Amino acid sequence: MNEFCLYCRQPIRYPFFWRTLVFPQQDIWLCDACRGKLKRISGPVCKICCRPLAKLDPAFIREGICQDCARWEEDAAWSGVLEKNTSLYEYNDFCKDVLAQFKFRGDYILSSIFADDIQKVLEHSDAELIVPIPLSPERLSERLFNQSEALAEAAGLQTVPLLKRTHSEKQSKKTRDERIHQEQVFQIEEHQPIQGVSVLLIDDIYTTGSTLRHAAKVLKTAGAAKVTSLTIARS
Repeated sequence: MNEFCLYCRQPIRYPFFWRTLVFPQQDIWLCDACRGKLKRISGPVCKICCRPLAKLDPAFIREGICQDCARWEEDAAWSGVLEKNTSLYEYNDFCKDVLAQFKFRGDYILSSIFADDIQKVLEHSDAELIVPIPLSPERLSERLFNQSEALAEAAGLQTVPLLKRTHSEKQSKKTRDERIHQEQVFQIEEHQPIQGVSVLLIDDIYTTGSTLRHAAKVLKTAGAAKVTSLTIARS
């Protein structure tokens, strides 16, 4: 049983019930204080990208869809490519720091924090294949692990490495416009029939949606019937 908060290292206080004397308790990965800093996305959200609509001016919302997604859908090359993204948390300062520690400082075990919530979301998913967003070989050599694969593994998911990625400049160093208009960086990695299959992509953060849509487009071109995505945070 986990004894310390994975973020602040304070002792975890497990609730006591008589049944816990017989049945083992589920691990708790964050203390109450840290868990309270993770803000679940709630209320009305964009039907496509899961962006909280309460933070947007009504002028930038069109029939339940944010203006960014509306623009994607108005482009014939991208309309319907990504059917829906589900994000778990708002990308506040705490979530940003947790993901940075996990992703860039190699604290792999932090993926456990999100496992239960990932599993709960997927209880309602009809996805037949789960595909983590890949890193380029160069980026993987720097980080030593793929954060998307780690998140899926922590949640006990069976994934299929369908995609490979060409090396490019880090997304965090690109402007919003550069992310949206970047060249295609994904290709099909493994030959597997996906004609008519529903695919779920897993990644850590949804920012502009460019990465997920580029990956989805390759899958749709290869025959996937539907592509959705699950991300930890919506920035």
